[in-house]
Amino acid sequence: MSQTEVKVEYWRWPEYRSTVPNVSWSNAKAITAGVDIGSVGSKAAVLVDGELYAFAAMRTGGVSEATAVKAINWALEGTGLEIGKLNYVVGTGYGRVNVPFAKRTITEIACHARGAHYIYGPTVRTVLDIGGQDCKAIRCDEKGKVLSFLMNDKCAAGTGRGLEVFADLIRVPVQDLDKVSLNVDQDPPPVSNTCVIFAKAESLALLRQGWSKEKVAAAYHTAMANRIVDLLSRVGVEKDFVITGGVAKNMGIVKRLEKILNIKPLEPKMDPILAGALGAGLFAKALYEKEQGLR
Repeated sequence: MSQTEVKVEYWRWPEYRSTVPNVSWSNAKAITAGVDIGSVGSKAAVLVDGELYAFAAMRTGGVSEATAVKAINWALEGTGLEIGKLNYVVGTGYGRVNVPFAKRTITEIACHARGAHYIYGPTVRTVLDIGGQDCKAIRCDEKGKVLSFLMNDKCAAGTGRGLEVFADLIRVPVQDLDKVSLNVDQDPPPVSNTCVIFAKAESLALLRQGWSKEKVAAAYHTAMANRIVDLLSRVGVEKDFVITGGVAKNMGIVKRLEKILNIKPLEPKMDPILAGALGAGLFAKALYEKEQGLR
């Protein structure tokens, strides 16, 4: 590699933050936050009286505690708020015990179900969360309370991390993989391997055989959708069905799941990557109100 050549990291998805317009914290009764430390991505959501106010989504660093602080500070950037002004914070996700400023930790299963109801509405009964290194199929009631769930964390092949590995393989930015996978006249047979290492090797072999990036991407996305459907079939899919996590924005996966299941997932009202953090923030509001004797 020459000194002027820069290595492109196709797996690295864009980090971002935002403040919701027309929402103010100045007269709030409860300012709460949820911090979701995932194995690949970390999210922070700040709520004002139970309404989303500010958020940030970034990659999880090597030290979960530092990532948690960085994520919440980025979410609060430019708002006039700081960690000390938050009334209650709940940590969730893979690294939830490493959120140093959280008063409580709650499992990502409960938080994703609660957050899915906030994002999609109270008709949600089945939630599919496709995380960085696992998939979770959750059945819930009209209040977003978990009734049953199954999780597959044996291999990253059907997860966001698997897509990152594949993005580097075919040299396409991970956020553009879905469009590439859909740019085929007909889906080819899926890659057969369920392990991300062997699926990568199989995909590489197909490229060497002359398959286009589009065709290989379609084969990988179809295989991923099939693995997810296998998990969903074991917990049972009841309408309304929704998808949370960053992979919910990958239309290559969403459209193939819709075709296999013959069920159209609900459209999100806000960024589905925030589901876990939002659920944690909503639990934080309830816990704060209980602490204050307000419920």
